[in-house]
Amino acid sequence: MEKIWLKNYPNGIPADVDVQEFASIKEVLKRSCERFAGLPAYSNMGVSMTYAELDLHSRDFAAYLQNTLGLHKGDRVAIMMPNLLQYPVALFGVLRAGLVVVNVNPQYTAPELEHQLKDSGAAAIVVLENFAHTLQLVLDKNPALRLTVITTEVGDMLPLLKEVITNVVVKYVKKMVPEWDIPNTTEFNAALRQGREQVLHHVSLGHEDIAFLQYTGGTTGVAKGAMLTHGNMVANLQQVGAWIAHDLLDGKEVFVCPLPLYHVYALNSSLVFMKIGANTILITNPRDMHAFVHDLKKYPFTAIIGVNTLYRALLDAPEFSEVDTRTLKMTNAGGMAVQRVVAERWKKATGVPIIEAYGLTETSPGAICNPLNISDWTGFIGVPFPSTQATVLDECDNELAPGEVGEICVRGPQVMTGYWNMPLETAKVFTPQGWLRTGDMGFMDERGYFKITDRKKDMIIVSGFKVFPNQIEDVVAMHPGVAEVAAIGVPDERSGEAVKIVVVRSDPLLTEEALLAHCKQSLTDYKVPKIIEFRSEPLPKTNLGKILRRQLRETPAAMAVA
Repeated sequence: MEKIWLKNYPNGIPADVDVQEFASIKEVLKRSCERFAGLPAYSNMGVSMTYAELDLHSRDFAAYLQNTLGLHKGDRVAIMMPNLLQYPVALFGVLRAGLVVVNVNPQYTAPELEHQLKDSGAAAIVVLENFAHTLQLVLDKNPALRLTVITTEVGDMLPLLKEVITNVVVKYVKKMVPEWDIPNTTEFNAALRQGREQVLHHVSLGHEDIAFLQYTGGTTGVAKGAMLTHGNMVANLQQVGAWIAHDLLDGKEVFVCPLPLYHVYALNSSLVFMKIGANTILITNPRDMHAFVHDLKKYPFTAIIGVNTLYRALLDAPEFSEVDTRTLKMTNAGGMAVQRVVAERWKKATGVPIIEAYGLTETSPGAICNPLNISDWTGFIGVPFPSTQATVLDECDNELAPGEVGEICVRGPQVMTGYWNMPLETAKVFTPQGWLRTGDMGFMDERGYFKITDRKKDMIIVSGFKVFPNQIEDVVAMHPGVAEVAAIGVPDERSGEAVKIVVVRSDPLLTEEALLAHCKQSLTDYKVPKIIEFRSEPLPKTNLGKILRRQLRETPAAMAVA
């Protein structure tokens, strides 16, 4: 196929990248720890860990896993915690031992956790004590589940005095640790001490070896483990690295990571910035806006990632106006569509545009991105990364011409090998020609830029006309009295489906009539919402901040207000 987008690449961006430069993520880490040994690698709660310290701590944890636990190449280890300094230590320790990381959302319910542990066959889990009660429920229900449990507390990687104070406050003052009782657990710091006295055995890793089992799809069915190999991850690091190389400097960047490392978007971003020797600022709880803004004030950050809802929350926080963004070079967004109103407000507040990117868990995750030299919001997700192909297919897997809407599909070295133990699901998601079906509807224009119209399963059909919720939401969000909005389809006797919007007001005086009048200025008749529901509570979201339209369809009347 012709890669027409290459003609619109910024100067210096290669058509292809060298995916063979590194055999594994372990090699990427080794080079960074050698090159940037004295520089801070990760910072959290006011404390920094240098690359040299990351090297030592992750080595010790890897040795513990190999020797004390007797784990062998390919065994799976789950990590269940928010963004703390323990996370990169555990993550790189698992990879250095030749094992597979199973990232777990700490907000999981017991049934969700049970499925992931059983499906992955995890041999061990590193869990923050705050969530150990959920793990206990799973273990009590499944006494035959063989699982070594390593527990950690919030302050475990902090200097001794701060560690003690932090852990006491979290457990006894704020009472954030529910009662739990799991026999024969090992404390994370004790594991590091044991590993320090042990030998780390070299494990040869190549592109074909699995690095991560990254679970996806749990909000729409049974969660599936995408097998992301070292080759997949290295390829995506090289692709994203080539994309940002002109704007970012090795050993000079300060990267703010407010999204959880257990999510593939934050995971990949942290690896990209680790590769260039950046100081990654881990935000443990971005919903604590005061603490979040405090960190933004403290560090002269040069790059930040987020989702639309997070950027909007920052802009709405009065303290954000006090943040000095003069060092900011790059703002990246993914995970959900960026709304025009948010993009314009961010550019006005910081002087830096939001660079919208697109990807999937199944693509490690980067596939398509806007060039960093854009000046304003485009409404497009951009062009394919180097060494990546993208196209738009119809329902019969035929390629569509520019401008025609179909399913966006991608190919490239970052695309997963398949779903763990799910050959039938794997077969469903790939075409006979090897294209990965993304489930996102959209089109490519004559420049090779792609635009998402919506998720295939979220599309609303009104009297035979296709209506894309993203478009409706973007229009509604432009009204100054709207804080949050989601558009969904509801059954309608006359038109099959009708458009309904669920709105959280920022202006309590906003009326249905005023909102309808606003919509009619920008939407054709069949796209104008037929039903408007106002809610008093925030809309349900995933851990990343993406609004759960499916849940809104299932519980249409929850928390409605007049």
